[in-house]
Amino acid sequence: MQQIHIPFLAERRAEGKRLRDHVARGSHAIWEPDSKRDILGIIRASNAGRVPKLVPMKMGLMAVSPFAFFRGAAPVMARDLSRTPVSGLTVQICGDAHVKNLGAYAGPDGGLVFDINDFDETIRGPWEWDVKRLAASIVLAGREAGERDCTNAVATFVESYRGALHLFSSMSGLDLAKYEIHRRSESRVIREVLDKAERNTPEKNLEKLTEPVKGGLPRFHDNLPSLRHVPDETRASVIEALIPYRETVSAGRQLILDAYSPVDVAFKIVGTGSVGTRDYVILFLGNGLHDPLFLQIKEELPSCYAPYLKRAPKFDNQGRRVAQGQQRMQTVNDPLLGWTTVDQRPYLVRQLADHKAAIDPAELKGETLHEYAALCGTALAKGHARTGDGAILDGYCGNAAKLDKALTKFAVAYADQTDRDHELFTKAIKKGTISATPPPR
Repeated sequence: MQQIHIPFLAERRAEGKRLRDHVARGSHAIWEPDSKRDILGIIRASNAGRVPKLVPMKMGLMAVSPFAFFRGAAPVMARDLSRTPVSGLTVQICGDAHVKNLGAYAGPDGGLVFDINDFDETIRGPWEWDVKRLAASIVLAGREAGERDCTNAVATFVESYRGALHLFSSMSGLDLAKYEIHRRSESRVIREVLDKAERNTPEKNLEKLTEPVKGGLPRFHDNLPSLRHVPDETRASVIEALIPYRETVSAGRQLILDAYSPVDVAFKIVGTGSVGTRDYVILFLGNGLHDPLFLQIKEELPSCYAPYLKRAPKFDNQGRRVAQGQQRMQTVNDPLLGWTTVDQRPYLVRQLADHKAAIDPAELKGETLHEYAALCGTALAKGHARTGDGAILDGYCGNAAKLDKALTKFAVAYADQTDRDHELFTKAIKKGTISATPPPR
């Protein structure tokens, strides 16, 4: 019988440490734009396939500030990151890791947890890409909140990431699979975000998004441009898409869906980077008028990182890519997370803002910025340790501050680059080469 060799913790950490001989940790400080870099061309290309009349709205949202531009320009950074050093270790990356894409949401048992909560760009790729994007976002969000020097906050984020990797790589697989960041944490920031999430219930959505109809069932109210009813043909296509969607959730979750009936469908504009994609919300009612369920059916385009990966995985449905990436990275998932197809386009299906809440970037200054940066490091490390070899990654990152210093330097340099990109972008809008409309108030 052939003996199976299982590499243990020390051996795997040593393997990660050896990777430094090929890609030094200090090399991650490097950011230099190349001569072929064309951000306007990348942005135009990323708008292909979106609803044409909504693209100017997306451009207008991106023009608001450098951080807003950064949020909508993930394809620009994907191209930039593909030209930076990587150690060769791959994980499931969020792909759009920034401070607004972490927050609180409800699990299947109704308990609230804090984690990464946006996965439109998720794919298997280099761990460095997530860390560098989140690090740059800390600088940009901190500056927007009025914080002049964000270098210590970035160092706190990377130190937290390294420390959490060390912890997670020592855990059993079962313990890591169950690890949650929740209300019992000592973090004031977590408690405040969770308190906000506790107030975002389906009943609140019913009150906010719908209007009663005399003698009939509630319906979505038209709140242009962000929410509007759809033609009957579209409504029928969306409801029909629920049939194959049902097969993508577990048998137990199917029973939940069977207890609700669709009542109304509307088109909804969401986010910054997602503006222009087709996004529908469905109101269901179960046990009476006070038992609402809201599902969001969100069009998913290919990950902006896919063109830069030599062996990018193939998916029959981009909604499946997002759902499965989310399930891999999060400890607790939306129980109704799935995917479907509407008019031959791929869609993610999830509950609409089921208690979902994020921090207000305007609060990211002083001690709050540092505390939140540490939380981001822990949450991102958890997602990476779950989906890659945390011990090898821990060995590479190490227990000294070398990586912290390198990534702080990169984050500041890339934030400065984003300032310049935003200026170029807004000049293009003024010249009329980019069409933009002011964001709705």
